[in-house]
Amino acid sequence: MEAKNFAIWDYVVFAALFLVSSGIGVFFAIKERKKATSREFLVGGRQMSFGPVALSLTASFMSAVTVLGTPSEVYRFGASFIIFFIAYLFVIILTSELFLPVFYRSGITSTYEYLQLRFNKPVRYAATVIYIVQTILYTGVVVYAPALALNQVTGFDLWGSVFATGIVCTFYCTLGGLKAVVWTDAFQMVVMFVGFLTVLIQGSTHAGGFHNVLEQSTNGSRLHIFDFDVDPLRRHTFWTITVGGTFTWLGIYGVNQSTIQRCISCKTEKHAKLALYFNLLGLWIILVCAVFSGLIMYSHFKDCDPWTSGIISAPDQLMPYFVMEIFATMPGLPGLFVACAFSGTLSTVAASINALATVTFEDFVKSCFPHLSDKLSTWISKGLCILFGVLCTTMAVAASVLGGVVQAALSIHGMCGGPMLGLFSLGIVFPFVNWKGALGGLLTGIILSFWVAIGAFVYPAPASKTWPLPLSTDQCIKSNVTATGSPVLSSRPAIADTWYSISYLYYSAVGCLGCIAAGVIISLITGRQRGEDIQPLLIRPVCNLFCFWSKKYKTLCWCGVQHDSGTEQEHLENGSAWKQGAESVLQNGLRKESLVHVPGYDPKDKSYNNMAFENTHF
Repeated sequence: MEAKNFAIWDYVVFAALFLVSSGIGVFFAIKERKKATSREFLVGGRQMSFGPVALSLTASFMSAVTVLGTPSEVYRFGASFIIFFIAYLFVIILTSELFLPVFYRSGITSTYEYLQLRFNKPVRYAATVIYIVQTILYTGVVVYAPALALNQVTGFDLWGSVFATGIVCTFYCTLGGLKAVVWTDAFQMVVMFVGFLTVLIQGSTHAGGFHNVLEQSTNGSRLHIFDFDVDPLRRHTFWTITVGGTFTWLGIYGVNQSTIQRCISCKTEKHAKLALYFNLLGLWIILVCAVFSGLIMYSHFKDCDPWTSGIISAPDQLMPYFVMEIFATMPGLPGLFVACAFSGTLSTVAASINALATVTFEDFVKSCFPHLSDKLSTWISKGLCILFGVLCTTMAVAASVLGGVVQAALSIHGMCGGPMLGLFSLGIVFPFVNWKGALGGLLTGIILSFWVAIGAFVYPAPASKTWPLPLSTDQCIKSNVTATGSPVLSSRPAIADTWYSISYLYYSAVGCLGCIAAGVIISLITGRQRGEDIQPLLIRPVCNLFCFWSKKYKTLCWCGVQHDSGTEQEHLENGSAWKQGAESVLQNGLRKESLVHVPGYDPKDKSYNNMAFENTHF
């Protein structure tokens, strides 16, 4: 395939994205220069409002994986991807009502601080290392895959775009900290939406109107959305997307440092919850745009599929190729779409770099050097941003072997995010689980999820479970590309057609449930955690979410944790919750300084806020 070249206006539009993003970093570096503390740099002074945080959350996780990968998935496999609409709803509700209150009220900066408060240091460090590995791997996919697809279709320089992404993200992260990341994400979210909107309008016009798109998609079986087959080996069904998708995205949202860091940067808990729920609207809007882009793309290519005909070499190139065709006579608009794709990349990479710097500083640097000055802490935080910017950019080189964008990205999150979700669930939902159960559960979950994912990579699932819907090449111009059949696999073990063929969306569920089951069993064998030794703010059993549960069952779920004495809210209001029972808490592996993490409570607003941090030394 011969790449179509960008016009000068395409490069102008694309360059403007990088310039504005860098400019936001410079703006906040100048604006916040007198607030040179690590708290300001890493969590924005904990005084952010919900609007920009909501946009930032949406932009970070609706990355180039969504812009390029989701339309391609819909084009090949149909519009069942829209069922993620349900999964996102469950994920946001569980995140805002189950996980966020615990993280916000405990006053942590790194989510892995919670694991030390609840268990001990080894559990915290193990989880931090896994998160760092997961995030660097994921960021490599996010940077490399869209750059490769755009390079092969538009002629856009591959390594130029990879290194430009890494340099610009590192630049504005290092200069402006979390505030620069959040506001740049908000700008990039707008660019993503405008890019999708132009594709939807121009694409449907080319296809003869939106009604025509739906009719042709129906004829091509693309609108057969609800498949209730319970077979876990099927790649996408109603159950794999709703159940597996919920586990996968809950690992991304509910306990992920990148998400929680921005939520706890909000000035009150109410603002943090509003950010999550408004972010849900953003997720839905981008999902709908991506799905309809895939349907429009199918309508355009229904008689000549560029993938099976050999015009393009990978499904991830479908969307860029489609854009170059429909905007062939409109200079500047292909550049807008590329800016849309790279907006997702920039927002994800920037959020990852900032989160990696935060967990490394909080979990390792501060643990080893607890008495650093504010100035030195800020410079170390900036140095960590530079270090992880280099590492994430370098990791992009290894991403070329990981396959399709969406599946590769969600597989990485499933392999690491599932066990992490299980670990935090053990701490928050099961008060009797001890540190041995937590560590054993985490190890079990990692082994199970990596076993199934690596097995699936070595022995791909049978074509009958993953084969795309029919694609036609009847009206394609004959090319010199020779079609190659699927390789015949020999000496394939029996487990490859069962365990290794499970849908990639279940990787997270396997890791999470394996972690929880092992953690509960090990804790019961080695001796349950004493409820009296656990601070009530660290626990949120599921009974808290259901007002109709009787007092007897609620007490049973709390497993002896002193939550029902009538004094818990009083302690929260006067900021003394963490000072009560200090002796028993210290037996659980805490340092004395961890007890000062007390967020404030505003009885008028009935919400927790971060004002208590104003006088806290970080």
